[in-house]
Amino acid sequence: MRPLRGLRLDLSQRTSAVEELPAEVARRWLGGRGLGAYVALRERLYAVEPLAPENLLVFAPGPLTGTGAPASGRYSVTGRSPLTGTVFDGNSGGMFGTALRRLGWDYLVVTGALDEQGYVTVGLGPSAESFDGPGGVCVHSAGELRGAEVPVALARLRELHPASEAAVIGPAGERGVLFASIVNNRGRSIGRGGLGAVMGSKRLKALVIGGRGEHRPPVADPERLAFIVYEAEKLLKANPITSTALPEFGTSVLVNVLDQAGALPTRNHRESRFEGAAAISGEALKRDHVKRRSACRGCIIGCARRTEAGGQSGEGPEYETIWAFGAQCGVSDLTAIVQANYACNRAGMDTITMGSTIACAMELTEVGLLPDGPRFGDARAVLDLTEATAAGEGLGAELGYGSARFAARRGRPELSMSVKCLEMPAYDPRGMKAQGLAYATSNRGGCHLRANMLGPEILGVPKMVDRFATLGKAGLLINLQNLNAVLDSLSVCKFTSFAMKEDYFARQLAAVWGEPVEPQELLLLGERIWNAERLFNLAAGFTRDDDTLPDRLLHEPVPAGPSAGQVVDLPPMLDEYYISRGWDEAGVPTTAKLERLSLVEAAADAGVVPGVRRHAEAAAGDGGDAVPGSGASSGDPVAASGQEAGS
Repeated sequence: MRPLRGLRLDLSQRTSAVEELPAEVARRWLGGRGLGAYVALRERLYAVEPLAPENLLVFAPGPLTGTGAPASGRYSVTGRSPLTGTVFDGNSGGMFGTALRRLGWDYLVVTGALDEQGYVTVGLGPSAESFDGPGGVCVHSAGELRGAEVPVALARLRELHPASEAAVIGPAGERGVLFASIVNNRGRSIGRGGLGAVMGSKRLKALVIGGRGEHRPPVADPERLAFIVYEAEKLLKANPITSTALPEFGTSVLVNVLDQAGALPTRNHRESRFEGAAAISGEALKRDHVKRRSACRGCIIGCARRTEAGGQSGEGPEYETIWAFGAQCGVSDLTAIVQANYACNRAGMDTITMGSTIACAMELTEVGLLPDGPRFGDARAVLDLTEATAAGEGLGAELGYGSARFAARRGRPELSMSVKCLEMPAYDPRGMKAQGLAYATSNRGGCHLRANMLGPEILGVPKMVDRFATLGKAGLLINLQNLNAVLDSLSVCKFTSFAMKEDYFARQLAAVWGEPVEPQELLLLGERIWNAERLFNLAAGFTRDDDTLPDRLLHEPVPAGPSAGQVVDLPPMLDEYYISRGWDEAGVPTTAKLERLSLVEAAADAGVVPGVRRHAEAAAGDGGDAVPGSGASSGDPVAASGQEAGS
């Protein structure tokens, strides 16, 4: 195992500098999401306004990225979210992460802001506007790229820099839409949480990486890795989900599955079945719109789709997008849904937040608070409002703040179907109770990618559990949360875990590092990452009160269908979860837990004291809305606590 080599770019000073982190940091934090959490906590981003120049963006592949491990062509971006105020990371496929590693960098940190909009190249040779420092870093005027949609910007950058990989923002990121995304390789996105708005606040249209670096990602035992990869690919080809369901239909296969279970949120989560589900299902998408399969770099599953609709073509939509513009808005026009997806891809916006914010507006219209607003079932309104949000025009300018701020401004905050200001995705917790606990405890807000209980509660993977049971599932959820933290940090696709268990990931990592890695050690790494993110959020002002769900899910029973009469009884679930996590009743990790995870100094520096009830502190966020915040401090306790057994 070797030290981690990073490149820090200061856009304000136009300087670059090499950073080197001891090998023990890699041993304790891996890369990707874990490394991002380490840097965010070390640099105290909880004390930084999300859209201030001081916020960081940490671009980090993982130790498996580019090694040939199955579905490992991925990377993460981490910063503080302007939408949620939490620590936030997104994960994307494509070639960007591999290109970064082939330039010899394990991560790249971007801070500061350019004086005027431009883009930055790394490892593509000098220009008149070179940064002072290593890495071949240059800044270019945005020029014709200013205001360009994502596909146009990516294509033009490829023309200007043929041997390159780019991560770009679209018009939404430039305008500061709080759920703007960062996009690479056409439809591969760092999609949620508004990190594209952070990039836009830095006046950074694109980050362009040389695509022909000569540094092959290091593998200590290539023969051993090749054999493990061979075994892993056999498992993926034998599993019915990764060999049949996902390759044939992609994630859209879930539309009918969730609808039949009575867990498909409909019309802003008022119902849990949609009468138009068949018309927007994966089967309908395949029949009417799919032109061919596609896949991320290094993936044999191939769940992505190239589609056509209304004379347009593009990537997707995925299941969450179909739901957000479909059932959530009461829309059964699949062509309009696909086109709304294209509009988000062009503008660089998160489809889940966009669709759910439109659904919130539709309900506000119904209750008389939005005169002449959109109504459920209006497909044209969905498309028009998506485009208006990207353009910052009319009602779209307000929708660009997300549903939590939008509903609060209209006096009905309870109509936002969000957790910590992040809109929940396409699984109704009243029909799968542990999914509600997953949303409530997610470190980045309402999210299915931190842990999705679809497997055990709906699909029976690895085994079926009672989806309506309130207690007894905290341990299973925690294991999934820890495992997903590992997968995001390695960095590999979560779908591989349908067929592969922890031991395969541990063996792959051992072959790359040349050191023994036990499965339980990996899960401990995931637990450390999860608790570090928790410390960040506590330092930012979040409390147990934020680990909750919209009132609708807690108090309004599902009106009909297989989940009829169900609500989420969250308090006892949260108590069980905190105990299982080793946290106190306020949701703060205990001293014993912090000691076990070597996070004592990090917690002390962040002002997180076990046993002390914390109260949220409000700091004015962008647009006049309150987001949690706290004060600054000094030193590097994360590095200290993360290295006590190492260098």
